[in-house]
Amino acid sequence: MPTVAQPPEASAEPVSKVCAFDKASVCLLDDDLSMLRALERLLKSDGFNVEKFSEPAAFLATIGKSSCRVAILDVWMPDMNGLEVQAALRKESPETRLIFISGRDDPSVRQTAMEAGAFGFLSKPFDDEVFLQLVRKAVAA
Repeated sequence: MPTVAQPPEASAEPVSKVCAFDKASVCLLDDDLSMLRALERLLKSDGFNVEKFSEPAAFLATIGKSSCRVAILDVWMPDMNGLEVQAALRKESPETRLIFISGRDDPSVRQTAMEAGAFGFLSKPFDDEVFLQLVRKAVAA
């Protein structure tokens, strides 16, 4: 069963776009390109504008030029973990709401992310509707 915490076959090339984000924009950061594609399809089917990134550096460089309403971050990535991205993002775009996704249900990582201001935390695999409801709440907050 997925854990939800909430407060009140692919190319190896990096995926990134420099764009102007809007109120309904959701940014995805995950080193797993199949997960990026699946979440992008799911979010777009619910009406969200989606920008996806496979490398933390590209994500942070883009956020530094624009703002993103909600960012969904994988916790475990090779170059920089999600908690490190969260710390950098708080400086660049403190208004961005963060939702973490993780394949490892580590209570200490979840607690650290939530204490640092994450909007939510989901353990993979998670239910699509639970995920969409969390993203909708984050966009509306």
